[in-house]
Amino acid sequence: MASGIVSSNGHTWKQQRHIGNVCLRLLGTGEKNIEHQIEDLAKQLVEIFAHTKGQPFDPSLPLINSVANVMCSLSFGHQFDLEDKNFQKLVEEANVIEKRSGGFFHLMFEAVPWLMKRLPGPHQKVLNAAEFILSFARQQIEKHRQHYSLHEPEDFIDYYLLEMEKSKNDSNSTYNEENLACCLLDLFIAGTNTTISSLNWALLTLVNHPEIQEKVHKEIEDVFGSSGSISYRDRKALPYTNAVIHEILRAKYNILIALPRQSTKNMRMGNFHIPKGTIILPDLRSVLLDPEEWETPEEFNPNHFLDKDGNFRFREAFLPFGVGRRICLAEKLARFEIFIFLINLLRAFRFQLPEGMKEIDETPVASMVLHPQPYKICAVPHCASL
Repeated sequence: MASGIVSSNGHTWKQQRHIGNVCLRLLGTGEKNIEHQIEDLAKQLVEIFAHTKGQPFDPSLPLINSVANVMCSLSFGHQFDLEDKNFQKLVEEANVIEKRSGGFFHLMFEAVPWLMKRLPGPHQKVLNAAEFILSFARQQIEKHRQHYSLHEPEDFIDYYLLEMEKSKNDSNSTYNEENLACCLLDLFIAGTNTTISSLNWALLTLVNHPEIQEKVHKEIEDVFGSSGSISYRDRKALPYTNAVIHEILRAKYNILIALPRQSTKNMRMGNFHIPKGTIILPDLRSVLLDPEEWETPEEFNPNHFLDKDGNFRFREAFLPFGVGRRICLAEKLARFEIFIFLINLLRAFRFQLPEGMKEIDETPVASMVLHPQPYKICAVPHCASL
């Protein structure tokens, strides 16, 4: 039976999803809440970008490191130094899984895992990468077992170990160390790759649309000035900026086909009969680019999320994180990260094309996550002190 959150079903999935929801909710409160940690990492990211001195650079690596450290804080209770070899290896293996997933061998593995584990092929690199992350997770679990306090949980491992302790006499409990390690793998992969891709798409898109970037910066300056912190709840005071971020998530969607689902009963949708047990592949693109829902579905147009008075409006067809009971577990965390990282970067810098370039190619690289091709941009400080 599959373990963790992403691939499990039934009772196992319900319990793993439950502890995931509880943990993410509780880690969003208190002095050490995850939003404060994201704000600290955003400040570090601004400093890293400032060191480029306005020269062309690839923003992907600092973005990867920042987002990965968010997940390390949430999962393990601490961030890693960017020079830490284990952290670098963790990020590298997560990248292997993202880039090599979604192809023929991955689909074959999903269909017949018992066979594919024994056959050679590129999927073996993915299996090795997953095993490294699982091994790293088990090491972190053991460290927590030796030092954690049941009364003061501070991260996902702590909360999970507390749940294991509470349910140790329940024969139906699926809370165990193997499921915990698999949950950590799921959180790290699902919670980093799509967010990194969204941030990369955001910078690329705003460089290609300097007039939109300038309007975002002006709104931030008009409302908050050039200093002081901006939190996620402040998004309501930035309707245009909020609309731009939503449009990036719509127009530059990360997932072409969502994870497979299975029909639990016979049902009918429109003119189609779907028998019980049917495997369903949700096509998010069909909603995010639906011409009946969006005025200009193929264009990057922040006005999709603005009313005639310039106020932000939510759209029912905005479903980049999926829908239903298995909607992306880390949706709120991803929203925090994308908003806080972008606000801090756009407040500090004007992003522009390297000299001699007219536009960055927006053709995506196809894999499990649709991410942009490698590109370079210039981060020109708005303030001379950066």
